[in-house]
Amino acid sequence: MDFHRFFGTWYEQLHHQIHHLTKATRPPTTDDDDHQLTQLVNKTMFHFVEYYRVKSLAANQDVLSIFSARWSTTLERSLHWIAGWRPTTAFHLIYTESSILFESRILDILHGIRTGDLGDLSPAQFTRVSELQCETDEASELIGGTCGDLDKKIGRLVQIVQKADELRLRTLKAVVELLTPQQAVEFLIAAAQLHFGIHRWGLNHDRERAEK
Repeated sequence: MDFHRFFGTWYEQLHHQIHHLTKATRPPTTDDDDHQLTQLVNKTMFHFVEYYRVKSLAANQDVLSIFSARWSTTLERSLHWIAGWRPTTAFHLIYTESSILFESRILDILHGIRTGDLGDLSPAQFTRVSELQCETDEASELIGGTCGDLDKKIGRLVQIVQKADELRLRTLKAVVELLTPQQAVEFLIAAAQLHFGIHRWGLNHDRERAEK
C-alpha cells in the first residue's frame, strides 16, 4: 500500500471539503441550513475516519514508514507525537478560536446578541471541553509512556500507532459532538487551516534548505 500516494489524494480532497464548509450559510437561518451544516460536518468527519482506516492498514504493512512520514515536511515531523498530531491540540484550538471570536464580538455578546459561533460557547460546553482535555491528557500519557521499550518490537509499535490514532480520532469526534453544527464547521475549518498553514510553511522551509 502506497500511503504517500493515498495521502496526496486525501489531502487534495480535504481542501475541497473545507472549501464547501467555508461556503456554507453561517449562521444557519433555517432548518435546511442547519441540516446542510450537519451533512457537511458528517462528510468531513467521514473523510478523517477514512484517513485513519487506511493509515492503520499501512501501519500493519510497514510501521516504520508511517513513523518516517515522508509525505510530511521536516517541520511537521518535528511536531509529531507518535506519527501524528498531538490530540490536545484540538482543545488548544478551541480555546484560541473562542477567545479570538469572543473579543471581536464582545459588544454584541454584552448586548445579549447570540452569535452562535465558537465565541459563544456555553458554560456547559466549556466544562465538557475541560473534561475531555483531562481525559485525553491521561490517555496520551499512558500511550506515550509505553514507547520507550518498543524499539525492537515492531508488532507493538503497530499497536502504539493505532492506539494513538484511535485517540486522535476519538478526540476529534468528541469535540465535534459537543459543538453545534455551526461551531463544528468553524472548528473543522480552523483545524484544517492550521494544518494547511504548517504544511505550506514546512514546504517553504524545506525548499529554502535544499537550495542552500
